[in-house]
Amino acid sequence: MPLLSPLGQLVLALFATSGRVTLFALEAMSHWVRPPFYGRQLVRQIVEIGYFSLPVVGLTTLFTGMVLALQAYTGFSQFNAESTIANLVVLAITRELGPVMAGLMVAGRVGAAMAAELATMRVTEQIDALDTLSTPPMKYLVAPRLLAGTLALPPLVAIGNVIGVMGGWLVGEQKLGFNGAAYLQATMNFVSMDDVLSGLVKAAVFGFTVTLMGCYHGFNSGRGAQGVGAATTNAVVSASILILVFDYLLTEAFFAK
Repeated sequence: MPLLSPLGQLVLALFATSGRVTLFALEAMSHWVRPPFYGRQLVRQIVEIGYFSLPVVGLTTLFTGMVLALQAYTGFSQFNAESTIANLVVLAITRELGPVMAGLMVAGRVGAAMAAELATMRVTEQIDALDTLSTPPMKYLVAPRLLAGTLALPPLVAIGNVIGVMGGWLVGEQKLGFNGAAYLQATMNFVSMDDVLSGLVKAAVFGFTVTLMGCYHGFNSGRGAQGVGAATTNAVVSASILILVFDYLLTEAFFAK
């Protein structure tokens, strides 16, 4: 029993944390349909999450597509299967790498910022001040961020997918000697709407996950500078892990036979 006790405590702590996060998310989502609505906060967060994350997501997906084309050529050339490189690039980008890489980049940029901002507000008692002013902090601070993350990630990932595919096309035409028009035609012929939609659904889930982790850890941070640092670290780590977990679960749901 002494050997099993730490394991049991870990499992109980995991379930307790999962329950608290679930209740936190449900409470925030309930404010989506209950007035008053803070439209300005929502638009501000959409711009912050989507528009200002575009450079880092675009660069990440661009070089991901370029590297993927190079690596695929290295392997496929041994089997005279170079013609399938365009198919592999567009499939990998739209189904997996586009949503996952965008989610991880947004987790590092937006999730950390949200956790630090809300944790600082908690430490400086600004959240308590909102309660004093009869402004529910969950409605004003958390609900717009969760909705903005869910809405902003799919367009961001769609743009990133295009940039990633164009990165593969650029390497294929300029370095590997492919015909550019034939490469693009093969890409358009192979990709299907199911591939694109599955990636966009993943993007919405990842956006909700990133903002939820940032808001939860920031909203419930400890006191002092140490609490702010811990909240930021926990938000990024938990969001990154959950992105990978949900990626597998959604892939299993969409494509498992």
